Amino acid sequence: MDDDLRKAALEYHRFPRPGKLAIVATKRMETSRDLSLAYSPGVAAACEAIVADEDASFDLTSRANLVGVITNGTAVLGLGNIGALAGKPVMEGKSVLFKKFAGIDSFDIEINEQDPDKFIETVARLEPSFGGINLEDIKAPECFRIEQVLRERMKIPVFHDDQHGTAIIVGAAVLNTMLVQGKKIEEIKIVTSGAGAAALSCVRILRALGASPENITMTDKEGVVYKGRPNLDPTLLDVARETDARTLPEVLPGADIFLGLSAPRVLKEEWLELLAPNPLILALANPEPEIMPDVARRARPDAIVATGRSDFPNQVNNVLCFPFIFRGALDVRATAITESMKLAAVQAIAGLARVEASETVAAAYGGHAPMFGPEYIIPKPFDPRLMLHVAPAVAKAAMEAGVARKPIADFEAYKHELERFGVRSGQLLRPVIEVARKARPRIVYAEGDDERTLRAVQGVVDERLARPILLGRADAIVNRIRLLGLRLQPGRDVDILDLEREPELFKTVLNAYSAKVGRRGTPPDTAIRHIRKRPTVAAGMLLCTGHADAAVCGGVGDWWRQFQYALPIIPRRSGSGRVYAMTALILQAGVLFFCDTHVNMDPTAVEIAEMTLMAAETVRHFGITPKVALLSHSNFGASNSPSAKKMRHALGLIHSHDPDLEVDGEMHADAALVEQIRRQALPDSTLHGVANVLIFPNIDSANIAFNLVKATGEGVTVGPILLGLAKPMHIAVPSATARGIINLSAVAAMEAALAAQR
Repeated sequence: MDDDLRKAALEYHRFPRPGKLAIVATKRMETSRDLSLAYSPGVAAACEAIVADEDASFDLTSRANLVGVITNGTAVLGLGNIGALAGKPVMEGKSVLFKKFAGIDSFDIEINEQDPDKFIETVARLEPSFGGINLEDIKAPECFRIEQVLRERMKIPVFHDDQHGTAIIVGAAVLNTMLVQGKKIEEIKIVTSGAGAAALSCVRILRALGASPENITMTDKEGVVYKGRPNLDPTLLDVARETDARTLPEVLPGADIFLGLSAPRVLKEEWLELLAPNPLILALANPEPEIMPDVARRARPDAIVATGRSDFPNQVNNVLCFPFIFRGALDVRATAITESMKLAAVQAIAGLARVEASETVAAAYGGHAPMFGPEYIIPKPFDPRLMLHVAPAVAKAAMEAGVARKPIADFEAYKHELERFGVRSGQLLRPVIEVARKARPRIVYAEGDDERTLRAVQGVVDERLARPILLGRADAIVNRIRLLGLRLQPGRDVDILDLEREPELFKTVLNAYSAKVGRRGTPPDTAIRHIRKRPTVAAGMLLCTGHADAAVCGGVGDWWRQFQYALPIIPRRSGSGRVYAMTALILQAGVLFFCDTHVNMDPTAVEIAEMTLMAAETVRHFGITPKVALLSHSNFGASNSPSAKKMRHALGLIHSHDPDLEVDGEMHADAALVEQIRRQALPDSTLHGVANVLIFPNIDSANIAFNLVKATGEGVTVGPILLGLAKPMHIAVPSATARGIINLSAVAAMEAALAAQR
């Protein structure tokens, strides 16, 4: 690494506090009663329950979601035997990956012991602490025996990621390459450079997938691994070949796969012509591979190339599998990670690469979504779908192998639970999605050729939320679908509506629009221009004329301008005085609904009351009981400023319209979110627990608070959700992602379904 990167890495690890991990309490610790429950005397109840039933430890402690990341530092990354202490930053990093990608807690444990037997004894005694053990950076051949003995002795999963993680990803890459290149795994010839832990595990996985042992030749720094080689390590006996070849170039002719897990520049450019047609070159040495991809492609443009680096396509990265393998294993309380569980992970990862890439994957590629093929044979590490594909496959394999102590009965429900680790909006929207699926309403998308919209529509189709209508030029939309590699089939999955090709419909929409705005200073020629040039207007009119059941607009340009285009078109709901905007923010601690973040600058007390009642009604549709806090700089009558009095007046109006709604105010924001603070200010507050609906006195405070919390809390946004319109129409903000548009679509579909029921 260069000096700049080294300096940045050291600063990253040092500031704002040393290291990458911290322990966070999962229970309250605010009162003496909390202390009595967490420790003495209450903790004795949990201890006694575990004495009676050891499996109760999974229900009463963190063990069910806790992995030990353990090393002795004898083979750290490309640094070698640097010792346990120097390996700690790597183990902390591994723990962070467990948490980031799979929501798994972990302790990194660095054991200062290089004697394998003593190391085994130390780790084995840690079994009561963990639900699983991830061995890391232990040198070969000791690592084989260490893992084997620990798997035999411990009744929890033990997984040496350096061996199996790489092998699983390589297996997926090989399966997909066979599809792309039209080859059969039983017939291919494989040559390895490297015969260490990872290489041996790769060979075993490939054998299990169907590769013939007679077609696999391993080499190491001493040359070919052949039968009868002097001083051959016992771990290599079952992979040694009967051959007269002694060097790597001697065994390369006709090889379909070069698998490098060795050292930089081992594979020479002049040797590439020896490989079979359409080869797979897996150059996985890090940071410099056995051959650089540009060199390999220059000599063999027909080759598929994969490396261990993130700056090239087809990165073989263990993070594609180990968090999700452990997630599935922990969730069924597996006693081991079996070969069948590893193969299930291989198939799940390979299958995911054949599904069109998500927007997150596209972003990882600089905005250009990859399609399954030579440049994309394995998924990207940040693909959120990995969790939903790999963990259930592993869990199911564990059940079939008979190592699951807690089998999963409903895998659909399990996948929904897993969404909290990937797309956190999934849990919030689950009740909304179920309502929408039953109706499958027609949703018109104003920006029909926008990339985010099309990716969102693919998700809407996959989740069976609605029948999408894409508004725009038909040829442009069809071409964009093709370029993005989406599976959308016009006519089958979606309808494309090009008003320029539908003169009768254009006339109907134009006449209806003119009737609405003709007396508002919009002459016929301007009305024609609005229909043609303002997609939000066209989409709104399709909704008004019954050609769609809901509309999703915006995402480009100024949100307020798009809103103003829509406002004259869609009437307000009967009895509604104004239109409001509510935005949901899904945080680790739960969901918060903010009102009004986008529309009303300084609402009156009557409008705040109306807004609150509408927000509470919508929140109930999410399956959440609304707990409303009317926020102010004033705390329960502490100020007589106009804004404080406005919120107090609104509270009275809300109580008169909905006496059962749990609402209180005016109050400080911390009082809304921390019950103890609220009780100190007003012991008889009618709001209990943590507020989830926050009503602000004006748009400035609402928008500022929402964006501050979003920026500091890594929240997922749903909205803005427009309240008070007679028909479901929502406008995406310019920063909306494809997932954000899917979320808005789910809300719009739910509203359309409810309208149909009414």
